[in-house]
Amino acid sequence: MRRFLRPGHDPVRERLKRDLFQFNKTVEHGFPHQPSALGYSPFLRLMAIGTRSGAIKLYGAPGVEFMGLHEENNTVMQIHFIPDQCQLVTLLDDNSLHLWSLKQHSGASELREEHRFTLKGPPGSPPSATQITAVLPHSSRELLYLGTESGNIFVVELPSFRVLEDRTITSEAVLQRVPEDYCNRQLCELVEVLREHPKNPDQILIGYSRGLIVLWDLQNNKVTHHFLGSQQLENLYWQRDGSKFISCHYDGSYTQWPVSSDNRQPEPLENLVPYGPFPCKAISKIYWQTTKNGLPYIIFQGGMPRASYGDRHSISVVHGSQQTAFDFTSRVIDFFIIFSSEPTAEFDDPSAMVVLAEEELVVIDLKTAGWPAVHPPYLASLHCSAITCSHHVSNIPLKLWERIISAGSKQNIHYSNMPWPIDGGSNIAPDPPQRDLLLTGHEDGTVRFWDASGVCLHLLYKLSTVRVFLTDADPNDNMNTLGEDEWPPLRKVGTFDPYSDDPRLGIQKIYLCKYSGYLAVAGTAGQVLVMELNDEDAEHVVDHAEADLLQDQEGYRWKGHEKLKTREGPVRFEAGFQPFVLVQCQPPAVVTSLALHSEWKLVAFGTSHGFGLFDHQQKRLVFVKCTLHPSDQLALEGPLSRVKSLKKSLRQSFRRIRRSRVSSRKRRGGSGNASEVQEANAKFDQDALQEMELAPVQRKIEARSAEDSFTGFVRTLYFADTFLRDSSRHCPSLWAGTNGGTVYAFCLRVPPAERRVDEPVRAEQAKEIQLMHRAPVVGILVLDGRSTPLPEPLEVAHDLSKSPDMQGSHQLLVVSEEQFKASITQEVFTLPKVSSKLKLKLTALEGCRVRKVMVANFGSCKTDDYSENDLAVLTNLGDIQIISLPFLKLQIRYPCIRKEDVSGIASCVFTKYGQGFYLISPSEFERFSLSTKWLVEPRCVVDMPEVTSNNHVHNKSDVENAVRKS
Repeated sequence: MRRFLRPGHDPVRERLKRDLFQFNKTVEHGFPHQPSALGYSPFLRLMAIGTRSGAIKLYGAPGVEFMGLHEENNTVMQIHFIPDQCQLVTLLDDNSLHLWSLKQHSGASELREEHRFTLKGPPGSPPSATQITAVLPHSSRELLYLGTESGNIFVVELPSFRVLEDRTITSEAVLQRVPEDYCNRQLCELVEVLREHPKNPDQILIGYSRGLIVLWDLQNNKVTHHFLGSQQLENLYWQRDGSKFISCHYDGSYTQWPVSSDNRQPEPLENLVPYGPFPCKAISKIYWQTTKNGLPYIIFQGGMPRASYGDRHSISVVHGSQQTAFDFTSRVIDFFIIFSSEPTAEFDDPSAMVVLAEEELVVIDLKTAGWPAVHPPYLASLHCSAITCSHHVSNIPLKLWERIISAGSKQNIHYSNMPWPIDGGSNIAPDPPQRDLLLTGHEDGTVRFWDASGVCLHLLYKLSTVRVFLTDADPNDNMNTLGEDEWPPLRKVGTFDPYSDDPRLGIQKIYLCKYSGYLAVAGTAGQVLVMELNDEDAEHVVDHAEADLLQDQEGYRWKGHEKLKTREGPVRFEAGFQPFVLVQCQPPAVVTSLALHSEWKLVAFGTSHGFGLFDHQQKRLVFVKCTLHPSDQLALEGPLSRVKSLKKSLRQSFRRIRRSRVSSRKRRGGSGNASEVQEANAKFDQDALQEMELAPVQRKIEARSAEDSFTGFVRTLYFADTFLRDSSRHCPSLWAGTNGGTVYAFCLRVPPAERRVDEPVRAEQAKEIQLMHRAPVVGILVLDGRSTPLPEPLEVAHDLSKSPDMQGSHQLLVVSEEQFKASITQEVFTLPKVSSKLKLKLTALEGCRVRKVMVANFGSCKTDDYSENDLAVLTNLGDIQIISLPFLKLQIRYPCIRKEDVSGIASCVFTKYGQGFYLISPSEFERFSLSTKWLVEPRCVVDMPEVTSNNHVHNKSDVENAVRKS
């Protein structure tokens, strides 16, 4: 009778679950999606980035990160730090201002929104009267000057955002000092920029879009100087001593203006079009930086000739006879210069230029000859080429870690050795307990190795598979080479390059063995490369082998892309992971699953046509197995083919609806009277109509038939040393699960080490399991006699795991998408006799399917003596479920990803210790933790630096991104 009793509440287990499991989204890795504004505080040495979605992120020294989110989710247009304060102001595109503060709580600093404010005009005034275009935080730290489209400048008190109406600077007051013959030109139409005098805080420079510039006396409320430009104004910049300022204009020119002590009408000292005489693009921002040697740095954005270089995104640096136009592959949002902020310093002496482009952050070292780029410790451009897959490896051995870093350092010889210049705040988070790697595969055929141990996702090493193949691009081409006489002197910088030479190069699967250093990568065109780590450059021939997965079956014709052509003869490879063998699948379809066993020197691979096993020590194909069903015609078209018919997909959808309607009527028609049947049919028809209106991820799911497409698609591969033939002898085995719910098991005969080179590996199919409802198999796992997952290859040999228990019976865990009754089924079979022992149906919401599954180790936060292995399961609804082993009991469920975020769910990867990553945008990973013990999150503090006297000289933000309204 106990099996019919509802299990009672176990308080001991509930307490243990609280000690083991806790869901947290901890940190966002990568580059902010769609950045829109940039700010910098020389006082705090912190940088701020705003995005179109209303996020604001602050960065300082590595590990110092803060994030805030505006409730309105509007675009952040401007960011300004309050001088000498741990505060900043943001301007959104809805014309609202927001005051943020860094405050300490529980020993760490937090970014909080303090106040919000919207500037309102008198009743009946047009919106342009109060539309903010320029913001100036005054050095008094108490006032905010707001320039508007109407030409008026409003003064707001901080932190209350109270408007001081009696101090408003109207356009009429400004025009009183302008000659009458200029008054009719509507010079005060729009305030383009506001700048405080670097030596006199009672004076501000006001620039209007039509070219008028005035110096306004705040004490006497009058114009002391006016400057009449002939071109539309873009920006202004004061020189350090306040004797001159420089203006830049829409026609690609800049002008230097003197500021005399008397009231004489000033004439421009210099007017220059740096890339003239032909029409040029606007110079939107400019710096004039003084140096000890007398030659200034002139740095400006834009100004390129329109006809030939109108599509370039450039920033030019001029220092004496040295001039370079840095060419970025994405639009420049803003930039700032890091220079001496000491008020007693006589010169600027710029050290670095920080450029926020639309797709990456680039820092240029201005102290080193040649102005090289600085390797960033964070804000990595993950999507420099589109991410196609991810692979996480925990607890990397120190030796392998050092070898990867060594290989990466040889690739970074062109970067500057300058310390990271944005170094505000202090990282007080504990050191990472272990070394973790996150590997990302990319569309251009590269694999990037990221240090995922802590808060900063830092690039260690980049591997390219392009050299193995013949492509249109020469890998030895240098995009940065310039001719001696080339003008403008363009130089490409940054790593963002969204264009792939050939989409077939894309990496689809990665598997790294951290103990042996073997790496297997597989791609879009059926290519499987096996590599080993070499500390030196080498030149050798890459051996080739072909795996015909169709096994010459008649009636099949591949309609997709061709395989990649390989290079003949020796190929030179850089230090790092170097391929030594290439296995080419035929047909050259996308590799859908990959497994590597470095102890047995075997690699298994699967596609939509079947799977195969390759001996990479003897460089010999062991066997191939075709899983293609006669109806799998779509599997022969390939991902790059456009043969799929929309009509066919719609036709199949309507057939499924009709089939389900007929079968339901038959089930309902077996009992009850005619009226009940009629009512049930009417209700079912209504449900069917509702089903057609549901989104694809929400639709109701039925059991698949063998005739459905892609049943031979190989979803998972798994190596195990277990009992397959009888209960007395265990042997190496390979398991494969398909989209049609079939599990294949092959018994392997691997010769002992002394005869491994001479004798071949042999394989024989031992079992074939067909799941009842033909649900796709997404995971296979073998548990030993202690119900513990089998260790990784070589893990026992390195004394990092106990030897598996080979005395008791083993258990086979099959995780599948169960489509009957819209549930997910996980089954445990006993080995060697495959009989179902346990089955768990996570009958949750309609349309629920398993997308990712992995065994994770969860340790108690209360004691180091207890840990357990559980299954972490991600469904297509975006929730994560933790299931106990071996009894398959649901422990807890967390909502993690929005169910509409299909790409985020597809990109999710779990770690061995209960963490995970998924893409929240093409350029950002969200990191989350399911464990109370393993938690990686920013913990940092920003102390208030000591404010020196006369600090108003350089306490303004260097970045002001003025809003232009055309």
